[in-house]
Amino acid sequence: MGWQGWPRVKLRISAGENTQGDPQFRAGKETSPGSEAEAIAPVIVSASRSTDIPAFYGDWFMERLREGYAKWINPWSGVPVYVSFAQTRLFVFWSKNPAPFLPNLSEISRQGYQYYFLFTLNDYEAEGMEPHIPPLDERIETFRSLSRRIGKEKVVWRWDPLLLTPRLDVKGLLERIRNVGDAIAPCTERMVISFIDIAKYPRVAGNLLKSGSGGVREFTPGEEGDLIAGLAGLNRSWKFRISACGEKRDFSMLGIGKGQCISYDLMARVFGEDTALSRFLGLHDTPTLKGEETLQTPGSLRDPGQRPACGCVVSKDIGQYGTCPHLCLYCYANPSPQTVRRRYGIYRERAERGIFGDAISE
Repeated sequence: MGWQGWPRVKLRISAGENTQGDPQFRAGKETSPGSEAEAIAPVIVSASRSTDIPAFYGDWFMERLREGYAKWINPWSGVPVYVSFAQTRLFVFWSKNPAPFLPNLSEISRQGYQYYFLFTLNDYEAEGMEPHIPPLDERIETFRSLSRRIGKEKVVWRWDPLLLTPRLDVKGLLERIRNVGDAIAPCTERMVISFIDIAKYPRVAGNLLKSGSGGVREFTPGEEGDLIAGLAGLNRSWKFRISACGEKRDFSMLGIGKGQCISYDLMARVFGEDTALSRFLGLHDTPTLKGEETLQTPGSLRDPGQRPACGCVVSKDIGQYGTCPHLCLYCYANPSPQTVRRRYGIYRERAERGIFGDAISE
């Protein structure tokens, strides 16, 4: 039996009080203060696959955490969904630059929440693929600092996406991966990789073409095999648990498992003492895990909103498309740089006045 859905609760709306006097507020889009709304109550919250909340929207997240809920806008229908944190036990943060968010970690812990980070740490500086992230050396130091602060078991290294260009072949890419991996090997236990998928995502292809990066391409099956073999060789010294995100091919013979970003295995091993989370995962009768075999997500907990090959545990994302100012050229979540800049400009102007809506952007 597949995932049956999150429980629903009644929610008292309060954040609308912060937006009613704002000239940017669009009348009729916000539930009035003091009214009730129906909300879903997830155990695991993703923050976020759609935008970099730690890098750009940390103030908004902390305001929502204090209020106990957030509002997510469906990117396809525009329908809002309220998300209550009443039963939330774990936040999974996705970021390419969590440095601005680090001062908030103590408060999150004081409120009793568990969390871990999926830290995407690529090196495409020569190609200009990620034009608005900090320099590589700075990001590596942030990775190390985060690991020292919260523990290496709670910081997962993501290289996403793996891509090739006329000047960057498999050998060159592996060399870059080796340089980064050697620098952070003592600071993490896990790595997740993801091959770029251009053909299935017209927005990705369009964004690359508009940016003048049309030479970026997918891997051939043979090149995928070469990359995986090279990565397995590098991992003989790192000894990470490595998984391939959304990948149908089986690389287990080389020690590369099925993708787990929102990872059943990590949660079981790192957060097993959290009674409510363990009960949700079906682990409350399971002893502490020390074996090498990676636990796979049970079918009843697989996220139906992800690709069929995805191994993630179900969660509720609270991010929003079209809001990430990193403006990475391969990104599927941004319709246009102009939209992002406009939305982020409004957000910053409001944030400076202490105004935070229920959603990142209305």
